[in-house]
Amino acid sequence: MPKNVSRLLIANGERLLKDALKDMGRHLEQPTRRAFLQRSLSLGGLSLLSGCSIVDEESVEAALMKVSRFNDKAQAWLFDPNRLAPTYPDSMITRPFPFNAYYDEDEIREVDEQAYRLEVTGLVADKHPWTLAELRALPQADRITRHICVEGWSAIGKWGGVPFGSFLRRIGADLSAKYVGFKCVDDYYTSIDMPTALHPQTLLTLTYDGQPLPPRYGFPMKLRMPTKLGYKNPKYIQAIFVTNTYPGGYWEDQGYNWFGGS
Repeated sequence: MPKNVSRLLIANGERLLKDALKDMGRHLEQPTRRAFLQRSLSLGGLSLLSGCSIVDEESVEAALMKVSRFNDKAQAWLFDPNRLAPTYPDSMITRPFPFNAYYDEDEIREVDEQAYRLEVTGLVADKHPWTLAELRALPQADRITRHICVEGWSAIGKWGGVPFGSFLRRIGADLSAKYVGFKCVDDYYTSIDMPTALHPQTLLTLTYDGQPLPPRYGFPMKLRMPTKLGYKNPKYIQAIFVTNTYPGGYWEDQGYNWFGGS
């Protein structure tokens, strides 16, 4: 089956499943919802997909996690590192661009620009910490792309910064490694696959709409990937590491899809 057809089938199937589960959730109380899900999965669909016996809530979670991991592999196979996401003119920028985090806007972490250092560890040759001045001195690029949130909304923003692939090559990262992980000032953490890290539109952003990155959008640094859903785009980045050990993520460890392609 051609990749574009497979991608469309997977995307449509995921969307229909999410919509169906969301609709069920509106009408079923929590205990009823769990029982309904368990009985439905016991019909064999999820058992066949995951190889798990669906007998209790724990086994349901295990089965869903196996399906999620299978979905990760399918998305990775479909991902084209040379295919570009759509870009937009300045006139289509969403103003104001929405704030989004797992906490309220009045809880934004403040970062001291002068004291800030980006830690770089793992499978890299150059592990020296980077100041913002050093990062701003590197070649920069601007991208106007659409941010797609798993909650169902989207917005177009103008992000500027260092192409991440160029940065990884500059620090001598092992480009054959499986993962790049991120730790953030606000205790958020996530990780991405190396092909996405090297995608030409993936940026270590330092500016938004031509101005220094505001705190509400992730100062001092945000990773911007138009090929990923919003929760895969970490803000307030404090540390980057390259590894072959699966690092997980804040939402991914709670059951979200790890690959997170948009």
